[in-house]
Amino acid sequence: MTATISKNKKSNWGISDIPDLEGKTVFITGANSGLGYYTAKALAEKNAHVLLACRSLEKANSAIEKLKSLNPEGKFTPIELDLSDLNNVSEIGSTISSRLDKLDLLINNAGIMHPPKTLSAQGFEIQFAVNHLAHMLLTMKFLPLMEKEENSRIVTVTSGAQFFGKVGWNNLKAEKYYNKWESYANSKLANVMFALEINEKLEKKNILSLAAHPGIAKTNLFSAQKPKPSPIETFSLELFSPIFQSAEMGALPQLFAATSPEAKGGEHYGPKFNFRGHPKLSPTSPFALNKKERKNLWEKSMEIISSFL
Repeated sequence: MTATISKNKKSNWGISDIPDLEGKTVFITGANSGLGYYTAKALAEKNAHVLLACRSLEKANSAIEKLKSLNPEGKFTPIELDLSDLNNVSEIGSTISSRLDKLDLLINNAGIMHPPKTLSAQGFEIQFAVNHLAHMLLTMKFLPLMEKEENSRIVTVTSGAQFFGKVGWNNLKAEKYYNKWESYANSKLANVMFALEINEKLEKKNILSLAAHPGIAKTNLFSAQKPKPSPIETFSLELFSPIFQSAEMGALPQLFAATSPEAKGGEHYGPKFNFRGHPKLSPTSPFALNKKERKNLWEKSMEIISSFL
């Protein structure tokens, strides 16, 4: 995998390079803040109809109000979605599928990071449940809808933490032990493994699956931590804050994956310098490239979500 998007084309890809998206319908999870908000903003500015899926209608409507003030002609629809409950994910997936004629783009963006030990409604470790299982279920629910549109895309947002993830998937309910950092890394590894695996499975259905990571971006993932970061974590955040890029810049890799004619299924994009910069092809965890490990994750995940499909 090369380190640049193309030797012969513009390297500093930006929002101005997004093609016109008139007539396109987009579903974004976690669209009320951070990467999701700036992704919704950019796509709506290019005339897409954006469905903002958020934990509450209040959050979704608040984001839409702000977006409308910047783009009065923007087309937005608020969606209430609880990713910590697979029943709700299934219900919303079915409802949206019955209301839309097609879906051009699904961006699996929402995520949680480093909470205290918490279990989802179905009893799974919350980061694995929200970041991976819920998005996998949502994707599977939307596939029939996306198959109706040629060249539809699925973009799953991961992070550099994928390189610290461990395969095995034998502690999915945190019944043996809980380490918030390890669990987050595992969920981000699962994200990219899912993106690559489903791309292979959809090869003949004309749906592309891609992965993207924002580098080190200033989003609400850090501020939303409960309990608040420890003094050491806070000091580390302040120490490295100068190298963080904005959430708006952090959204560029997923926007590139979602819209660029150059982006290809099965690819993984991130910032030019890995932690900041314009989009480029990005290295992927070696575990994610292991087909046997991807199959193992797929089968374990399908065992869990199959009853909600």
